[in-house]
Amino acid sequence: MQLARPWDQLLHPSHHALATEFIRFGVVGTVGFVVDTAVLYAALAAGAGLYWGRVLSYVAAATGNWALNRAWTFRSAGREGAGRQWVMFLLVNLVGFAVNYSTYALLVANLPVVAAHPILGVAAGSVAGLAGNFLLSRRFVFRTP
Repeated sequence: MQLARPWDQLLHPSHHALATEFIRFGVVGTVGFVVDTAVLYAALAAGAGLYWGRVLSYVAAATGNWALNRAWTFRSAGREGAGRQWVMFLLVNLVGFAVNYSTYALLVANLPVVAAHPILGVAAGSVAGLAGNFLLSRRFVFRTP
C-alpha cells in the first residue's frame, strides 16, 4: 500500500512523477548544500579564499549531486556512460552555477555578515539555482528513454 502524497489532491495525476522528482532533487540538493559548505570551509581553512574555495566546493557538491540524482531522483532515466553523463551534468548545470555563484559572490562582496559567514551565501546561491538546475538536468542529462 502506497501512502498518499501531499500533492495528490493538488496536482493533476500527470504531474505526480514530476513533483516526486522535484522533491527528490531538492533533497539531493540539500545534501549537496552540506557537501558544498563543508568543502568550502575546508578550502578556506587551507587558504583557498572565499572565491576559489567556492569553485572547489561547488564542483565537489555537483559531483555528489550527480551521483545521487542518477541513483535516486532520476533512476528511471537512461543509463548512458557515467563519465559522459557526469560531464553533461556539469556542463548543463553551468547555467545554474552561474546563478548560484553570482548570487554568492554578490552577497559576499556586499554584505559583511555573508563574508563573515559564507554559509549564508552558499544557501542563497543554492536556492537561486535550484529550478534551473532541475529543469536542465531533467531535460538534457537524465532523459527517460
